[in-house]
Amino acid sequence: MIKYFFYQKNPASHYIYVDMHINEVKADFLQLQLPTWRPGRYELGNFAKNIKCVEAFNEKNEPLYYTKLTKDLWKINVEKASSIKVTYSYYASELNAGACFADSNQLYVNPIHCCMYVVDRTNEIHQIELQIPDTYKIATSLIQNNKCLTAANYDELVDSPFMASNNIKTFFYEVNDIKFYMHFNGECQPNIEQFRKDFYAFTKKQIDFWGDFPYNEYHFLFQVLSFKFYHGVEHKKSTVIAIGPGYSINEGLTYEDVLGVSCHELFHTWNIKTIRPKEMMPYNYTKENYASTGYVYEGFTTYYGDKLLFSSDVFTFQQYIETLQDRLLKHFHNFGRYNLSVAASSWETWLDGYLPGAPYRKTNIYDEGSLIAFILDVSILKATKNKKSLRDVCLLLYHRFGKNQIGYTEKDIFNLVNEVSGIDLSQFLKKYAYSPSDFEEPLLEAFKYLGFDLIKQLNPIFSEQYFGFKTIENGLYSKISIVAPYSPAWKAGLFNGDEILSVNGIALKNNLNNWLQYFINFESISLVVNSNEQTKIIQLQKDKKDNTFFGLLVLRKNNSFGLQAHKNFEVWKNC
Repeated sequence: MIKYFFYQKNPASHYIYVDMHINEVKADFLQLQLPTWRPGRYELGNFAKNIKCVEAFNEKNEPLYYTKLTKDLWKINVEKASSIKVTYSYYASELNAGACFADSNQLYVNPIHCCMYVVDRTNEIHQIELQIPDTYKIATSLIQNNKCLTAANYDELVDSPFMASNNIKTFFYEVNDIKFYMHFNGECQPNIEQFRKDFYAFTKKQIDFWGDFPYNEYHFLFQVLSFKFYHGVEHKKSTVIAIGPGYSINEGLTYEDVLGVSCHELFHTWNIKTIRPKEMMPYNYTKENYASTGYVYEGFTTYYGDKLLFSSDVFTFQQYIETLQDRLLKHFHNFGRYNLSVAASSWETWLDGYLPGAPYRKTNIYDEGSLIAFILDVSILKATKNKKSLRDVCLLLYHRFGKNQIGYTEKDIFNLVNEVSGIDLSQFLKKYAYSPSDFEEPLLEAFKYLGFDLIKQLNPIFSEQYFGFKTIENGLYSKISIVAPYSPAWKAGLFNGDEILSVNGIALKNNLNNWLQYFINFESISLVVNSNEQTKIIQLQKDKKDNTFFGLLVLRKNNSFGLQAHKNFEVWKNC
């Protein structure tokens, strides 16, 4: 058994102290590895950068010599010791759904960040004992005995985050005799009856979708923040969701965010935690786990995370349509779709992570993948006269691969889609998932099958419609976030990161678009711009051919498509 003792010396420092105890040592050397990434975020995290002061001792408390073989691999000279203790501290100052955070109010840990493992001993029982105040409550999916948390092996340990705090509120609901716990940590007053009602509905829908639930319980761990925030990370038996602000957790867009991320992460229990690509079966924590199927493990999940909220009647029709329209805009406003496919973008999350990166370079595996899933879903319905859908592909993945702990390949996805549809959809996948492309044509066909028109509208924001650039507010000024290629802004020399300080000699005070609208009919508009800490004057002119940019997309029911389209929609909604 491998055991870790967690404690704090000075909570304000954000350091977590770890004493790792290793018994039954029989080799002359031990290698201790710290993971370099965490499942659910397909980029290198290099967690060892937060490790301070590693020391090793034998059972007599005598120091042992060690060397580092790589950035996160330690080799310890055991010197005939039968048990050893390794001590170190971990800097835990980041509060989101996938990190670690420690202060005077809580101890929140994703063990994959800070628990080293003994190479070749990962299948043993692993325990964490917490030295925390007696008043603290603990929320986790691990077996808990007072302040001791037990995992069957290292994989379970690092897939099981925990929160320990005075402030945790815990509730639960049951579906098919399975308990689903909701733990809230942070300032909030959740409307628990509302939460139970909606969470029960989408949980029941997901279990009906898959036919069973892989585990005997599940935990939603909510880190509720005081400001707007949205982040979730999936695990087999739990998810951590960082959400805010706490004062609006029961209403409006914040509550929609809670529902959206919760339904998404629960779907991951099957799709990626149970059903995995071959490249991640098993996980290799020491290096990149390259895979091109992000459109399956994130895209399908994003699609069904939205759709199942609608089909369970948690989301209204209008809420679902607005969510789908947002996915469409993210696709059509991302010029990276012409340069890097969603499959290649999946591979290259390991290169530049989840940051926007170089402009126009890549696509988003979540949004792009969800649109591919939508088109596949409708294509299969159409090919089978509404008898089968993408759900049947998911079920085959679950029963043939997930339940047998076999990783699927890209070829398997092609074969399953063709098997279920009865037609060859390989060319669709090659063109739209594996090549840079625009989804407009297949999207229009899919929406028509369901009885919808996809209508293009002008963007009411003047900087976007007429000049082709988007901004974010940066103090009093407006900072450019993206410029449409070949737009008036692009031709004038504006680019990402530029700050617009004034318009025609008038200093801005968070009112850029008001002044652009005021001067819209001028032959030229003069902007003072801070570009790389140097000011320059830009002359901005409307497009001479009256082209517009960053158009909006609206889905609208078209009754002229007839009764069959209505029937198609009802089948699609419930399949």
